[in-house]
Amino acid sequence: MPRIPRLLVSETPTVYHVISRTALPGLPFTASDKDRLQSLIFHFSRIYFTEIIGFCLMDNHFHLLVRMLPRDYGDESSLRQRFKLAYGDKAVFSLEKIPDLRKKWSSLSVFVKEIKQTFSRYYNKQNGRKGYLWGDRFKSVIVQDGRTLVNCLAYIDLNPVRANIVQCPEDYRWSSLGYHAQTSNREEGLSLDLGMADWGIEPGDRFRKYREFVYETGALDTGKGATLDQKLVKRERKKGYKLTAADRLRYRTRYFTDSGIIGTKEFVARHAKKFHDHFACKREKKPRKVEGLEGMFSLKRISDL
Repeated sequence: MPRIPRLLVSETPTVYHVISRTALPGLPFTASDKDRLQSLIFHFSRIYFTEIIGFCLMDNHFHLLVRMLPRDYGDESSLRQRFKLAYGDKAVFSLEKIPDLRKKWSSLSVFVKEIKQTFSRYYNKQNGRKGYLWGDRFKSVIVQDGRTLVNCLAYIDLNPVRANIVQCPEDYRWSSLGYHAQTSNREEGLSLDLGMADWGIEPGDRFRKYREFVYETGALDTGKGATLDQKLVKRERKKGYKLTAADRLRYRTRYFTDSGIIGTKEFVARHAKKFHDHFACKREKKPRKVEGLEGMFSLKRISDL
């Protein structure tokens, strides 16, 4: 039986909920694997005509909420920058390539395929294996902006809670809510839309309102998986769903256990050179600022060493 064609919209910006599962049994993806998959999603999102609204990387599947932008997105300067990211500084960009690049970089199918294939090569090499990693082709659902989008994003961010992995959705670092809370959206990898751009909510208040929506939704018993503890919900209601300085510090303390090196920028850079051969990637490692911890920098999680 031939495959049913995907429902794809090419002429206007369109949001899709993408789901893909591994073909391997059990829960094969480690913390390091999910770190790698997350970095690939952000990397390719800077090349393709996309906005990553949300994601959740579980131990055997992932969710991605992505807005694909039409082929006419971006000017020539933007295309040149994307081309350099995709093919390196030495690759030759020509105007004749623009139509093909626009076609490729506006394609949801090619975008997800490139993420999955690149991750498959990494995973097979790391585990000394060959063959398929992913199951059936990925699923994609067109999602309407507004309330539908917010509900879909909350569903994605609540996956680790429903699966009884964490009590608070922000505690799971491989999800969009955890990424926002733990890194303050480092490198601006995620859209700050949060599905609320059309609600008349000021940009500075969207994250708080979204947390409120997630907690109130997560407290409802849908009969599928665990719910958020009512005590946690009441505590957040009392705070007006604002992340306090103490909250942000608590989320950032993971750097003390997950980092390979942590300290001042000079300290981290010096030791990074010393342990250069310990890293799988041979590119120069640069210290990253730990948001919320003044003067503190970290480099690479231990799981990546």
